[in-house]
Amino acid sequence: MPMKSIASFNRIAPAARWSFSSVVQRCLLVVPLGIGSLATNSFADEGMYPISELERLQLPQKGLALQPSEIFNPDQVSLVDGICRVNGCTGSFVSDQGLIITNHHCAFDAIQKVSTADKDYLTSGFVSRSHVEELPAAGYTVRITEQYEDVSAKVLSSVDASMSATDRTKAIDKRRKELEKEAETKHPGLRAEVAEMFTGKTYVLFLYTYLKDIRLVFAPPASVGAFGGETDNWEWPRHTGDFSFLRAYTTPDGSSAEYSPDNIPYRPKRFIQVNPQGAEEEDFVFILGYPGRTLRQRTASYFEFEQQIRLPEIVRYYSWQMQEMEKAGAQDRSVALNHATRYKSLANVEKRSRGQLLGLTRTGLIETRRQEEEKLKKFIASDPALEKRFGGVLERIGDVYAEINRSAKQEIALRELRTACRLFSFAFTIVDAVHERQKEDLERESPYMDRNLPLTTKQLQLDIADWHPDTDRIFLRGLIDILNGFPQDSLSPRIVKWLDSIDTSDESLKSWMASTRIGDASFAVKCLEMTPEQLSALNDPALQAMLSLYPEYLRLRELDKEREGKLNPLYGELQDVKQKFQADAFVPDANATLRLTYGRVRGYSPADAVIRTPISTLRGVLEKTTGIEPFISPKEVIQKAKQKEFGPFVHPRLKDVPVAILYNTDTTGGNSGSPVLNHKGELVAVNFDRTFEATINDFAWNESYSRSIGVDVRYVLWITGIVYGADHLLKEMGL
Repeated sequence: MPMKSIASFNRIAPAARWSFSSVVQRCLLVVPLGIGSLATNSFADEGMYPISELERLQLPQKGLALQPSEIFNPDQVSLVDGICRVNGCTGSFVSDQGLIITNHHCAFDAIQKVSTADKDYLTSGFVSRSHVEELPAAGYTVRITEQYEDVSAKVLSSVDASMSATDRTKAIDKRRKELEKEAETKHPGLRAEVAEMFTGKTYVLFLYTYLKDIRLVFAPPASVGAFGGETDNWEWPRHTGDFSFLRAYTTPDGSSAEYSPDNIPYRPKRFIQVNPQGAEEEDFVFILGYPGRTLRQRTASYFEFEQQIRLPEIVRYYSWQMQEMEKAGAQDRSVALNHATRYKSLANVEKRSRGQLLGLTRTGLIETRRQEEEKLKKFIASDPALEKRFGGVLERIGDVYAEINRSAKQEIALRELRTACRLFSFAFTIVDAVHERQKEDLERESPYMDRNLPLTTKQLQLDIADWHPDTDRIFLRGLIDILNGFPQDSLSPRIVKWLDSIDTSDESLKSWMASTRIGDASFAVKCLEMTPEQLSALNDPALQAMLSLYPEYLRLRELDKEREGKLNPLYGELQDVKQKFQADAFVPDANATLRLTYGRVRGYSPADAVIRTPISTLRGVLEKTTGIEPFISPKEVIQKAKQKEFGPFVHPRLKDVPVAILYNTDTTGGNSGSPVLNHKGELVAVNFDRTFEATINDFAWNESYSRSIGVDVRYVLWITGIVYGADHLLKEMGL
């Protein structure tokens, strides 16, 4: 099937169009088990819908003033052309000069990287008055979806029934890389990615415009962009101005390139119109974005693993690391800046994990899923043909998770050693790259392929720049203590030998860390070009430690591939039999490809006698402001608020500036920064969070408690134009 661009989809013959639609149909005709059935009276459905499915959603009947073709128009430029992916978040082009609005927390790393103790843009905020004042956002890229193609048959032709589970995973991985490389050769300047749309069953090749010169334009102080900090994170009501502006640049001929002062602002095919009137309660809204991976079609055995092992371990490890980083940065702002991005990321995941643990208990998801699986088993047993094909599929999936459970805590500890201890993270990247680059390009792990190595190298340099040895030493000692706490016979002899060789006294670890050179980014980059023998000959203590542990990490990688190779075809079988059991509409789990979700601005009741209304205001900012972290408001905000200098951004009914809104759309990670659009397709808010009850969204969705949070566009415009005087940006957006 030929590659299709979004701008030419309907010009393809109907039969050819159906062949792509069959990709989605194979996914959409499967019943979802468990919490999250379609809420027929709520004007919001469970689902982050592939963009090709808009016609069947009947959105005009639910409040949309646009035709689906105006959102996704195969014959001309449409709304989706104004949506982009910004690293792991979503953004919207809001001017014809490449201006992007996304979340403050999505731009946080860019702000942190240009901040110093003397020029602390996290604290003071950043405003560029012209293009030349905009600062490079190191490590940031922007992707815009251009084309797609169903490549399921091409991917699955690489496997056969005789393969081991590990070989199956490797064959699919290699075939995906081959298709990506072929597509990039055929379409110079575009970036290719094969996405698994439905586990073990369907694959789609996406082509993206890939922009590499991204710059920081405007960011409010963190006391606005992260007001309430981790106390308010995942909570409602929210009073956080979680937004920032970036700009994408290209070469003068329009091609993608790294930063250069000669580059010019990117000219998007379409930009999203900002509506300064915002939204009102019960207004229809929809979101376009790149949600991360959801796990709603997993089995009870998977959710038991999450509840009993993985989530509690994440909470334990991350909360400990956060405490140590807080201590380290308490007396030194430069140290706090070093830790800022990583701390924010850990804190977000830690609180989400606690919410998911609570949600699993509150919803009774495991027991509900188990009961439904019992019904499915009876259905399978009722038909000899079904029993022959699908009998025991749930048990076989359960066996894989039982195997994972037996060694999960030790494996998590080993992975944390490689990630929490940043020195070991740097060393692993170097050692892994050196070994992988001895292979043919398509045989390598993805980060070390020729097309990806520049990004891997840049990220290594950025990470090293934030390294703080004293904190790292605490993490290393703590993880060694944790590993020593396991029974020796539960660890590999290689790990035991390494643990026995380590002196964890403070003086010894200080000396050990001081003697490594990989904290020098230039040295680390040189190491990437070496052979394994050359690397070993350096006799660098951190590299030597990782070289001794590397076979263990390779073993874990192979184990992951083996488990994936077992689970993927089993989950494919499970979905096939679910389709036969009850062929209701189904949307596959999200996978970071472009999706649409819709609903209404609406409050909810999280507990008995508790009603949450859906619009927070500037009044709440003042009420929460105590002058103590994390509830410190800039004096400029307080002054303008007390003087009621609201400009045109006041809510006509509330007589105040709206700060955030609540809505019942279906979102997850990756939807951060997504535009919240009104019935006309105009931007009325920027999505940035969910409520604490909705942290379970990765596993299940329900209209009664699943709520997402966006910063109201009126607060964005008030902060930008009235409080910080960046009127030029409002004018650029046509306001």
